[in-house]
Amino acid sequence: MRSEVKARPVSRTRGRRLGAFVFLSPGLTYLVVLLLVPLALVLSYTVFQRGRFGGVVYEFTLENFQRLADSLYLGVVGDSLKIAAITTVIALLLGYPTAYLIAQLPAKWKTIALVAIVLPFWTNFIIRVYAWIIMLSGPGLINSLLGTKLELLYNQGTIVTGLLYSYLPLMVLPLYSTIEKLDPQLREASANLGASAFTTFRKVTLPLTLPGVLTGAMFVFVPSFGNFVIPEMLGGSKSIMVGNLVRNQFLTARDWPFGSALVLALIAVLIVLLLVQAWAARRA
Repeated sequence: MRSEVKARPVSRTRGRRLGAFVFLSPGLTYLVVLLLVPLALVLSYTVFQRGRFGGVVYEFTLENFQRLADSLYLGVVGDSLKIAAITTVIALLLGYPTAYLIAQLPAKWKTIALVAIVLPFWTNFIIRVYAWIIMLSGPGLINSLLGTKLELLYNQGTIVTGLLYSYLPLMVLPLYSTIEKLDPQLREASANLGASAFTTFRKVTLPLTLPGVLTGAMFVFVPSFGNFVIPEMLGGSKSIMVGNLVRNQFLTARDWPFGSALVLALIAVLIVLLLVQAWAARRA
């Protein structure tokens, strides 16, 4: 009898593990085949040399990492960090009040507002970028309405505008999710104790919604930092970000080893940012 009782929990545990493996295997296969293997292949190129006519020559070298310290490439990375940071800050300043107002709406209007937030994602990304080109070009909509001939395209401000338009919903949605879960009695208690609306926001609402702020900031910063479509289409040749630099190394210069080194540096920066975000979330 005792052996049968012991055998049952063991068999149940094995069955649960087998079931979990069956359910997880499609996702794990996808990650291994389409993410980890290509990523490992690209990263392995970092210690090899570029061929005379492109490609890879399998001779060990550390020159690719030394080139990362070149002021030209450091300047591109610095500009990318600056543009991504500006985009994230503006997205937070616009997204927080938007998410807060949506959270205060009746249930019916909340659904409508959230659908309106995600509605741009239902349109092709390239088409939305082209729409901005049409609006901001010399004879475009904005200059026609203002009766001016302003040069609105091909600068960093235009890049920030395009990134902000593309990724603002990624800031609003996590903020809304966090604000929606707040207990309204906490704010009522703060008001009953004599705190002003600003003090309540600073000492109650903002600290409790800080995890949503950090999540939204990462959702906006990471794709903005590595984006190459918007800088190329809205920034032109005057502005280049790290995503354009990586793309050019693989497709134009055909310098796969140095492009792989750039990818490794990009991944390292993003890992550091994720660790900082995780540390800040735990502190919050």
